[in-house]
Amino acid sequence: MTVARLPEEINIRWTEALNAGDVAAMLDLYEPGAVLVPSPDAEPVSGPAAIESNLRWLVGLRGKITFEPRYWLRNGDLAMGSIDFHLTGGSDEDGNPVDMRGRTSEVARRQPDGT
Repeated sequence: MTVARLPEEINIRWTEALNAGDVAAMLDLYEPGAVLVPSPDAEPVSGPAAIESNLRWLVGLRGKITFEPRYWLRNGDLAMGSIDFHLTGGSDEDGNPVDMRGRTSEVARRQPDGT
């Protein structure tokens, strides 16, 4: 199971899992009721099955991602963070090269086990 003890570890673990093509490890970082907005123009999805489907698509691009942290703000068991990311080296379903850049907004909640 992939865990993060500090909010700053979430992006590290998620990036390691994506670059390894490990969707299960990526899913470990989401709580069951999580919501994911896959891209700026996409509708939000929630729940493990919908999030897994989106993560499988992303892993299927076979690219590698790097990121630069922007911030993590903490308040009790909640944290809000953001990174700038860059995914390169993959290809879409038509074989076209992928060069994806963006900025995230994330909200994390400490779980009862401290993760």
